[in-house]
Amino acid sequence: MTLKQEIQLQGILTLAYHEHKKALNAHAFFKVHNRMISEDLVQNTFMKTWTYIVKGGKVDIMKAFLYHVLNNLIIDEYRKHKTTSLDALLVKGFEPSMGDPSGHMLNALDGKALVLLIQSLPPTYQQVMRMRYVQDLSLKEISLITGRSKNTVAVQIHRGVEKLKLIYHRA
Repeated sequence: MTLKQEIQLQGILTLAYHEHKKALNAHAFFKVHNRMISEDLVQNTFMKTWTYIVKGGKVDIMKAFLYHVLNNLIIDEYRKHKTTSLDALLVKGFEPSMGDPSGHMLNALDGKALVLLIQSLPPTYQQVMRMRYVQDLSLKEISLITGRSKNTVAVQIHRGVEKLKLIYHRA
């Protein structure tokens, strides 16, 4: 590309910038709801357009081409993985909780108590309850091991849970 051609292209792009900058900014702001990001997107639109033209690309209708590039940049902006800093969250009012470690300990103790209470169930329920909740087997795996249908296993587990609830609340 000769110097004369480059100056001519600069003139075309400068004219397009002055004619379409305001409308492109409004369009980008409407899409991203952030003035600084929308201005950056419009600047990147003109930079990408300049790069395309300098490499020998042909633009028939400048306004349509600029909007096409801008829309693609907006889509890229939407797809970016946005990270939020803890400071920004704190400014917005988010307060991280340290959690109550006693709640977790109580859940663990209740779980151990329930495992011990399984022994007080009738033998048919004991087996499926241990397989389901202690060994963490699926209904299909339990049915294969016991030779019972999945429906039968599911009913026995449901009934066993109901019996455990009664026993636990009595204790």
